[in-house]
Amino acid sequence: MRLAGRSAVVTGSSRGVGSNVALAYAAEGADVLINYSSSEGPALELVERIRSMGRKSTAVKADVASKADVENMMATAKETFGRLDIVVNNAGFTRPAMLHKMSEGDWDAVVDAHLKGPFLCVQAAFPYFKEQNYGKVINVSSVAGLVGTVGQANYSAAKGGILSFTKSVARELARYNVCANVISLGIVETDMTEKIRSDEKLRDIYMNRILLKKFAAAQDITPAFVFLASAEADYITGQVLCVDGGYGMI
Repeated sequence: MRLAGRSAVVTGSSRGVGSNVALAYAAEGADVLINYSSSEGPALELVERIRSMGRKSTAVKADVASKADVENMMATAKETFGRLDIVVNNAGFTRPAMLHKMSEGDWDAVVDAHLKGPFLCVQAAFPYFKEQNYGKVINVSSVAGLVGTVGQANYSAAKGGILSFTKSVARELARYNVCANVISLGIVETDMTEKIRSDEKLRDIYMNRILLKKFAAAQDITPAFVFLASAEADYITGQVLCVDGGYGMI
C-alpha cells in the first residue's frame, strides 16, 4: 500500500471529488479525516466505509474559511491519527453570474472557500508538518483557473490564485520537507457539474473543448491524488498537474 502509515485531511470530502479521493487514500492504507460543511449524513456514511476498510476515520464539520474551524479540524486529525501527513484542499462551490451582475457577497463567498480556505488549512497544518519534517499539500484547481470561464469570474480568479499560492507554499516549506502541488481538474462527473452534463447545449460546448471527448469519472482523477501524496512524488513540488482530458490545451 502506497500510503500505509500516513494520515490525510481531505476538505469537502462528504461527496464528489473529495469523497472519491478519501476512498482512494483509504484503499492505499491511509487514515482519513472527512470534512463537511452541511452534508453530515454522507460524511458519516463515508467514515463507516473507510473504517470497514480497516482504516481510522472521523468526520469534522468545518467551514474552511473559518480560522477557528480549520485549526480545530487539523488538531482533531493529529489527535485521532497521531500524525498529519497529507492535506488536500478540495472544498468549494460556485455562485455563477456575469461580471456586471455579480454581487460582492458572491465574490467573497467563492474566493473565501477556494483561496482563503487553502491558506488557512496550510497554515494550520504547518506546525504538524514542521514537527515531523514531512508533509504533502495538494491543492485542487480547475481549468477555469488557467483559461477563465464566462459567468464565473469569482471561481476563475480563486482557482488561478491557487496556482501562485501553491508555488509560494512550495518555496517556503521546502526546508521542512513539505511538497506542495496543484491538481487542475476539468469537468468531473459530480453534482457540481450536473447542469453542464445534463443540458444538451452545454454538454456539446464543453465536450468540444475536451480532447479526449469524455467527462472525467472518479477513476480518471484519483490516481493523480494518490501519486502526489505518495513517496513516489517526494521530489516533486511547486508543480501543476492537469487532469482534464486535454481541456486546458484549448
